[in-house]
Amino acid sequence: MSTKPLPAERPPEAAALKGLVTTKMVPPRSAGRIVARDALLARLLEARRRRCMVLQGPAGSGKTTSLVAWRQALLPLGFDVAWLTLAPEDNEPTRLLDYLLASLAQAAPGRTQEAADFAGRGVDSEAVERTLIALVRSIAAHPRDLVLVLDDVQHLTDPRIHEALQWLLDYAPSNLHLMLASRGAVPLSLERLRAEGQLLELDVRDLRFSPAESERFLQSQLGSIEHRDAMLLHGLSDGWAAGLQLLAIGWKKRRQELAGSHKDVRAPDDFARLQVQDPQAFAAYFDKEVLSRLSPLELDLLIRVSACSRFCAPLCAVLLGRPEGDAAMALLLARLEAENLFIVPVDSTERETWYRLHPLLRETLRERLGQRSEADRQQVHRIAWQWFRDHGLIDEAVRQAVAAGEGAAATALVEKSAHGLAVRGELRKLIGLVRQLPPAQVQARVGLRLWMIRVELFAREFATFSAHIERLRKDIPPDDAISHFTLTMLEAALAVQQDDTDAAMALLPRLLAAPEGADAMVIGGRDNILSWLFMHCGEYERARRIQHDNPIRLINGVPLRGTSAGTLQGRCLVGLSHAMEGRMTQAERIYREVLREANEGGSACVDPAYLATALLGEVLYEHDDTDAVRHLLEDRVDALERVSMPDSVLRVHRTLAAAHWVAGRRLEAMAYLERLEDYSAGLGLDRLLAFSLAMQVSYRLQMGNVADAEVALTRANEIDTRHPDAEHSALGEIAVITERARIRWAIARGELDDAARRIEPLIANIELRGRQRLIAQLKLMQAAIERRRGRMDAARECTLAALRRGHRLGLVRSLLDADPGVLELVAEVAKDARLDPVLGFYAERLRSAGRGAVAVEAIDSAGAAGDAAKRPVEPLSERERDVLGLLVQAMPNKKIALALGLSIDTVKWHLKNIYGKLGVAGRDEAVAWMRASASGGV
Repeated sequence: MSTKPLPAERPPEAAALKGLVTTKMVPPRSAGRIVARDALLARLLEARRRRCMVLQGPAGSGKTTSLVAWRQALLPLGFDVAWLTLAPEDNEPTRLLDYLLASLAQAAPGRTQEAADFAGRGVDSEAVERTLIALVRSIAAHPRDLVLVLDDVQHLTDPRIHEALQWLLDYAPSNLHLMLASRGAVPLSLERLRAEGQLLELDVRDLRFSPAESERFLQSQLGSIEHRDAMLLHGLSDGWAAGLQLLAIGWKKRRQELAGSHKDVRAPDDFARLQVQDPQAFAAYFDKEVLSRLSPLELDLLIRVSACSRFCAPLCAVLLGRPEGDAAMALLLARLEAENLFIVPVDSTERETWYRLHPLLRETLRERLGQRSEADRQQVHRIAWQWFRDHGLIDEAVRQAVAAGEGAAATALVEKSAHGLAVRGELRKLIGLVRQLPPAQVQARVGLRLWMIRVELFAREFATFSAHIERLRKDIPPDDAISHFTLTMLEAALAVQQDDTDAAMALLPRLLAAPEGADAMVIGGRDNILSWLFMHCGEYERARRIQHDNPIRLINGVPLRGTSAGTLQGRCLVGLSHAMEGRMTQAERIYREVLREANEGGSACVDPAYLATALLGEVLYEHDDTDAVRHLLEDRVDALERVSMPDSVLRVHRTLAAAHWVAGRRLEAMAYLERLEDYSAGLGLDRLLAFSLAMQVSYRLQMGNVADAEVALTRANEIDTRHPDAEHSALGEIAVITERARIRWAIARGELDDAARRIEPLIANIELRGRQRLIAQLKLMQAAIERRRGRMDAARECTLAALRRGHRLGLVRSLLDADPGVLELVAEVAKDARLDPVLGFYAERLRSAGRGAVAVEAIDSAGAAGDAAKRPVEPLSERERDVLGLLVQAMPNKKIALALGLSIDTVKWHLKNIYGKLGVAGRDEAVAWMRASASGGV
């Protein structure tokens, strides 16, 4: 058994906020200190453990103020609170997911990494659902209750976002609580939560200030006010928070004016004619009574900053044509805030103090901005976009540039920034930026279109990628050698994802002819493709030399050629070349080093982290550390399928199936093979499908299920006939693994002469491919055939040959899995006193590992499940009972999903909950639990 520790988990996602507007993820700084809302706060605190809370009311009704006070009260109670203020530009699924995950990452560090990895792979509904399932699984393991506050939900109108929020509600674990604040009705299905008592709904009636609260608020604003006057203002505003604040501002100014004239400072008569109880009245009153009293400079500034979702003193200075460092601007903003003129400061991780306008004020001011000439409006946006650009705030810069009518400049900025975003692993941000640009500008730039099809490949939108690459090829000028080379590299990358070495080999001459000045990232990607291509052609040393002959030089820690992620992937491929030869020790060393460095690299190194994880699992299994295999891979299977290339996905499913098989979990083993079958069939990956079917033949034969084994073999044979001339490509493995399945079938039927006839040329074929580990396994399989044929000397020679090769390579499971009779073969050889002591020691290690596996397999899972069945069980939901009933019929996830009209990911989610409620480890124990229940064992 391996004693090396497993790789550490990736550290909390420190880069989660990179490139995002951090002020959206913190509440307004001072809003919660205006007035205590004791009754409202008590209701919110009482409902803090409900699944969902909805706060609905018009703009200015005090929603945000109340939520800030609630947040402050929750923190001492041991709650973690994530905050996200939404805006119209967030009405796009990928952007919203990015901000949602970043906000949760701040409140619960380390709980969003897997979900973030999913979010980076596609924007279809299936990808979003997978992302949210990964998120809620991680949050379920969080040790504290977590509240997610979404403020201004009315800006989310995209049906895809509504669907995602519904999933988040439906799947939320007991420690996740959603607070949704909106001006209008929340477009979600809340009936079930309402019936279960898991929903709190508050509206404008709950948000209105009581007379006593209005008086306390006015006292906090004005210092003192007579009770009768406070009641007058309460009546004029009807307790509406924004109206009350606005009246307080007007009252204060009028009182100051009257005090200066030595008149009575009681209520001016004209207040009796006012009513400020809704946004329309607010706009009219604010326009007349507040904006008209500002100095021309103050009014001009507020109108200009209304074009921006946030602003700071340096930005305000340049908007007014002043030097950026004008100290007077910070003092002006501080004074406007102190006068409660609806200018709200927001905490930020950035150096500057940022502010935002109250939504009602911003809407009023934007109307005034809209009344100015088009040239004046565009000038405001132009100054803003240039300032945001110069300060590295590209998202806001692009939005302002488009508003300024400078789509070409915005497009050029995105194209210039694309490489840096890709290096930092921010391809999703690039998607969001491009979607803001005028489509005609995007289509006019070959470089930007190349980046967009990279994103499509990254997201595995292969059909879209292929269509766009054909159109792009026609639009690239013939003399643009660099763009043509980039296109070739991307075509080859598609071939890797489609497991098509023939297509990649056809591009080899063009891949080798890199033009001068080709992009460093493209060269690095090209080298990784060449390594993959050469190793599948059996040229392992050449595959490694590609990486070693092109060392990565660093300047200030930044790769000069390619990216950190690309370099780590190249090293993973070097490890894979060793593993394919059978040199697992060298492969393990490389995988562990890559995994450590990738974990340190954070989100920019997601791909190599998953690749190293997938490949390391194969090494751990070879060393007979099956528990470590399951710990390392099982919770990452979903992500690995979305992130890794077919070679690593193949190894993950094969390894997990084998690890469960060794542990005696037959249903779990078959489930992974069926999952590999579905994955392969869905993507048209014949090599992976053949591997799944070949393993199914072996396992079903061992289970005595001959009919199903024959069906699997027939399908494997059909695949083999589709690739008759694939000896020198990855598809050549299909003939090898199918022939091995035929040999197992012949052995099971007692056709030993046929099995012996087949295995010798198969071994010779493998020798040519250099697969030393597979040769050792086949030699032991040949020994088993000869022993059954009664040819004991030949069996002994084959066993010795396998042991010598296996010892040199450090193999364990490859030999033990060769045949059910391996232990007897090894024991017979070990009896010979003339046996080399080194081989004798190795033989004893194999026998010890084999005996341990047999002992584990002998454990009666039904007994274990029976013990679990004696413990109290949390009731299953109706849907969970449906899923469990089909599981007992040995249905794979795909068939359960079809039968119940669910997605596969939803089925997997229900199964996870079922296992947790029953207290079982997986399918086998769940089925045994059901059988024990049916027989009265519960």
